[in-house]
Amino acid sequence: MSLLFETIRIKEGVLYNLDYHNHRMNQSRKQLFGSCDSIDLLNCINIPTVYNLGINKCKVVYGKEIEQVSFEPYIPRKIQSLKLVDDNSVCYDHKYCNREQLIELSGKRVSCDDVLIVKNGYITDTSFSNIVFFDGTRWLTPLKPLLYGTMRSYLLMKGFILEKAITVIDLRHFQKARLINAMLPFHSDEEIEIGCIGY
Repeated sequence: MSLLFETIRIKEGVLYNLDYHNHRMNQSRKQLFGSCDSIDLLNCINIPTVYNLGINKCKVVYGKEIEQVSFEPYIPRKIQSLKLVDDNSVCYDHKYCNREQLIELSGKRVSCDDVLIVKNGYITDTSFSNIVFFDGTRWLTPLKPLLYGTMRSYLLMKGFILEKAITVIDLRHFQKARLINAMLPFHSDEEIEIGCIGY
């Protein structure tokens, strides 16, 4: 079985949304490895001094136990267009290190910056993030993403976004989209015009 990982945002030496990463990691450990104990990532991560300034990324690889903790500077990807790609068999219900399916789908982006995966007619995720759509009043996120992201969970809990089943046809009712994940907070200035999403 593939190992799993958590990617954690570090800003000015502070680890963000750690409760959500702990919850997902321990749920995955229980479901996939039968682990009954809980690991607190706060006790496993010692941030090197060089990563205490600016925005950096911590990657925690784990199975039944923590396997590796690493750090690197965060270099954001600029995503301005998404190609819709259909795949009814894709499955990424845990944050596996093995991302072969997603990498293969990402290769179908052609001239776009990334793909937006459609499963059984419904919008799910990009190859590396959840997504939210603005309808002029509310920000909505697909009801059934491929992966229940930590930032997505946080925003839902805070009431900043709502869940909704979104089909390809529904996209015409939205004005713009934002990508969200542990490294991409909701208030990011990067937005994608709906006209830049399509087959």
